[in-house]
Amino acid sequence: MEQPVWLITGASSGLGLSIALSALRVGGRVLATARNPAKAARDHPEVEQRGGKWIALDVAKSDCKAVVQKVVELEGRVDVVVNSAGYSLLGAVEDMSENEIQDQINTNFYGPIRVIQGALPTMRKQMSGTIVNMSSTAGISGVAACGLYAASKFALEGLSEALASELSAFNIHMLVVEPGAFRTAMIGNAVSPAAGLSEPYIGTAVNAVLDRYAQIPEKAPGDPQKAGEVIVQTIKEGMSSDRMIHGHLRLILGSDSLARIEMKAQKLMENVVAMKEVAKRTDRSN
Repeated sequence: MEQPVWLITGASSGLGLSIALSALRVGGRVLATARNPAKAARDHPEVEQRGGKWIALDVAKSDCKAVVQKVVELEGRVDVVVNSAGYSLLGAVEDMSENEIQDQINTNFYGPIRVIQGALPTMRKQMSGTIVNMSSTAGISGVAACGLYAASKFALEGLSEALASELSAFNIHMLVVEPGAFRTAMIGNAVSPAAGLSEPYIGTAVNAVLDRYAQIPEKAPGDPQKAGEVIVQTIKEGMSSDRMIHGHLRLILGSDSLARIEMKAQKLMENVVAMKEVAKRTDRSN
């Protein structure tokens, strides 16, 4: 089989860049997207030096279907789509404007949908493909100050679960990646509500989480290069079998992510057990 074609959104920084470089190292034909490809090429010349190509794409504004079609025209196919473009809006939900809320969901949720819809006709025709949605620990466990970011990732998780079932008939794999804290610019580039933190939330859990997140860029335990390597290796293994990571949809990255998701799973099961009898009360008696 010829080397697979990778389309990676948000490839100019963070885990998107790490995935692009890792895919290039294993011989992938990488189409790396960025809102400003000229700047991305200057900042990361190693992408083109290793054979990658930069393409302009803003998942919130561009005609994503047209961009994917351009990839198909350039390379003849598309084998892996990685939805990595996104950002975090951090603060109290009450302080967020309607436009800020819409922008967060538009980029983190609608953006991947647009890209996926652009890729699916080609992947269905090929009867092969892998779609990778970059979620987060926040896509499983919501915390104060992350309400809208978590909402966008929870939505992406639900979409991915449904797509995994919808697309199996076409031999198209889904993979959801749930990273913890990595030493990237993700948190440093987080957006705050223009209104700031209103007085009622000062000294609350929102304030505490924001203070903690301010220290993450220097203390994050995750290594972006290792993450890129694990993600690419997982995708390669899935492409050579009939299912991704031994039948599991989710790829958890980082001991911090693992601990938080384990805690969520435990609390969820405790909730299920507590509600067993309550749930049955609403069933029809006949």
